[in-house]
Parts: sequence; structure tokens; C-alpha cells
Amino acid sequence: MHKNNRQNRRRVRRGHQQNPWFRQHVSDERCNTVAQQSPQDSGRADDDEAPSTSSGTAGSSSAPDLPGYYFDPEKKRYFRLLPGHNNCNPLTKESIRHKEMESKRLQLLEEEDKQKKKIARMGFNASSLLQKNKLGFLNATSYCRLAHELRVSCMQRKKVQIQSSDPSALASDRFNLILVSGRERPAGARGIAAQVVSSWFYGTNQCLLVNSVCWASLNHLDSHILLCLMGIAETPGCATLLPASLFVSSHPGERPGMLCSFRIPGAWSCAWSLNIQANNCFSTGLSRRVLVTNVVTGHRQSFGTSSDVLAQQFALMAPLLFNGCRSGEIFAIDLRCRNQGKGWKATRLFHDSAVTSVQILQEEQNLMASDMAGTIKLWDLRTTKCIRQYEGHVNEYAYLPLHVHEEEGIVVAVGQDCYTRIWSFHDACLLRTIPSPHPTSKSDIPSVAFSSRLGGFRGAPGLLMAVQQDLYCFSYN
Repeated sequence: MHKNNRQNRRRVRRGHQQNPWFRQHVSDERCNTVAQQSPQDSGRADDDEAPSTSSGTAGSSSAPDLPGYYFDPEKKRYFRLLPGHNNCNPLTKESIRHKEMESKRLQLLEEEDKQKKKIARMGFNASSLLQKNKLGFLNATSYCRLAHELRVSCMQRKKVQIQSSDPSALASDRFNLILVSGRERPAGARGIAAQVVSSWFYGTNQCLLVNSVCWASLNHLDSHILLCLMGIAETPGCATLLPASLFVSSHPGERPGMLCSFRIPGAWSCAWSLNIQANNCFSTGLSRRVLVTNVVTGHRQSFGTSSDVLAQQFALMAPLLFNGCRSGEIFAIDLRCRNQGKGWKATRLFHDSAVTSVQILQEEQNLMASDMAGTIKLWDLRTTKCIRQYEGHVNEYAYLPLHVHEEEGIVVAVGQDCYTRIWSFHDACLLRTIPSPHPTSKSDIPSVAFSSRLGGFRGAPGLLMAVQQDLYCFSYN
């Protein structure tokens, strides 16, 4: 009789185990039981196997880390992490990380709207700055620099209302590149200092993707815009010069006309020369090649490289062209060299990742560069050594520009996490971190540009930020 009872219990237990609802119920009970264990018992779990998202959240709620599980502080229980392709449980590391980033972004936006006065440094405000200046603790240069930093930290976000006779164009077009004239003159008849270039250019019957853009000074300073257009399908790429005045048009539906075009397929970068010895010349960085073209004579000079050239800039005093490569190398080309012997590379610097932006400073003794590893370095061109590094920039693989403004004493860069960071140029102190007004996305990284004369000759310094179809202004108070 006892033997028959044991066999019946085994059959019932075996039937429960084969039931999927029973297995799920037991799994949930085990998860709840593990969540109630003491830290000493659950501390045996290997911390290296736990996901990074669970470590930060669980650590803040004093809950132990468990490999393959995520602790929700709101529901106070563990949830199992499954692969992203599993439709039954969409809880993945990426979704948790995106949710945490979005929560942080909304919190920072709320703090910025409430807090009118922001502090860039500890114990740094307007009253202490004025008091130190009156007591003679600061000279004129230091006082102006710190005053600029204080204004940067107090900039407030304002949305710019864009007026257009074609509302459908505003709904479809997106801001992808922004150019702001650094000259003390309005960039158009209406005094608009921003020149916006859409990702698609309709100058011809075919659609071409804008890969790079820079100012060109053909008739006068910043008179034209140089565009490097990447070919799509059977359409070849080219470099095109357009008058800057055509981008600010009062006629509805008018498209900018083409001034002159050069067939240069596959250009990654472009730069315009203001040096007297290389007048009316522009350079394009290609795949393992640098091509320097004279607009007037049509003469071309080609230099072979060992890697793709992603960033370029001409020096003003000397006929040098600085190039940043995908391999991490930064080198200068002396345009006076007619052959590619051993001495055609004037300067060589090295980063650990692909260089996305190079900026030559005014005295042309220093160069600042950023790469795809999120590293921003200030180099001394005389000693070829790094003298300063700016921490906090986020980049993994994106092609992101770098903006340096020595007059204001700031360095501006947008990270792949969609945060705009502003550093002090002189001591690499992070002055401010501006969250994106839109939800963070890899395809919606903000485009920014800083101008010392925003809106014209009498304009105040400020920062322009464009995300999707919206344009925002951060101006000095």
C-alpha cells in the first residue's frame, strides 16, 4: 500500500514538472527567494559575469549582483535577462541602458530649466569673481577668461522659430550639418549667422549625400561653401562650390545654383586654404590619397597615404596641410614639395584610434585633435608631445567634429551619447554638460556650432544646436 502511494506521488510530481505553467511558477519563486537572501549568502556570485547595468542599479539599492539577472529598484525584485531576439521577454541590456539614459536626460533637462545660475567650478560665481578682481588677485586676461566661463555656464536654451513659405519642407528636412561664420559680419540679408546644409543636395537631377562641408573664401572671406558630395548608385561623387548667399533666399522653392563642380569621387573630408602661397586651393581627403586642387588654374597635386584621410585643415602662415587618418596618424604636407620623397611629411603625430577632427590654433604652434576613442588631445607641434587632454568626451565609432574657440577660451564637442560638453581651453576643466532636447538616438546626434557674433555684427556670443527639425540657441545673458 505504501508502495502504491509513493508511485502515485511520483506520477503527480512528474506531471507538474512537464506542465509549462508549473515550471514558470517555480522559476518565479526561485527568483523571489534569491532576492530575499542575505548579502553574505549571495556574495558568492561572480561579479564579473553580472551585466554592467545591473551592477550600477543593484549597487545603489544594496542588492547583490546576480549573473544573468537585473534588479529593478522600483519593483524590488530580480528579472531575468534574455537575448534581444526573444519576443517573450524583451528585457535586454540595451533596453535597460536606454531606459536609464533617458531617465538621466529628462532629469538633467528638468534641473537646467529650474536652475538659472549654474556653477562651472567649485566656489565660482559672479560675486567672488568681482571681489577677486577688485582686490587685485586676477589680472585682466584671467578675469576675462573666467568671465567667459561664467557666461557659458549660465547660457539658457531657447527654441528658434523657423519661418518658411513651404511648411512641408520643414517637416521633411533634417538638420545634419551647421556652419556658423566666425567673421564679424552677417551671413545673409537677414543677418542670419547660421548656414544649414541638408543631408541631401538637390542641385542636380540626382540626389547626392553631403559627406563634408567647410567655408570657402573665393571672392571674400566666407563667400562660398565647399561641399563634398558622396555618389549614390551610378551617380559619381564630386566637390562643389556654392555661393553662401544662395542658402539664405527669400524666394520660395528656390534651390542653390551650382557655381563650379569638380569630379572627385569618394571624398571623406575637405579644407580651404587661406595661405598666400596656396591661394584659391582646396584639399579633399580620399581613400589613401590627398588631392589638392586649384580652383582658378585647375592644377591638381596628389599625395599618396597609407590610410583614409578623415580630417583636414590648412595652416594660415605656412603652406602646410594637416591631415588626420583612420589609422590614428596625423601628418602635415608641405605644399611646396613637388615630389613625394622622404621629407614631404613635415610633422607626424599619433592617436590610438581614427582621427575625426583636427584644429590648428591661431599661433600655429599647437594642434588639437579628437578620435573615435573619445580622446581629445592638445599637441605641441614643436616638440610633437601632448601637453593637455580633455576628459569626458564619448565616442566609439562615429564621425564627430570638434570646435575650438580661443577667443572665448572654450572647447565644444558633441559625444555619441548625444551630450554636448564644453571645456575650458586653458586648463581642460569641464565647464558644462548639455543634454539633448530630444531622446537619445544614434541617428539623432545633435549638430552644434559656436559663434562670437551670433546673428550679425552686433550679435552676442552663443551656441547653436540642431536636432532633427528643431533649432535651439544658447546665448549669453
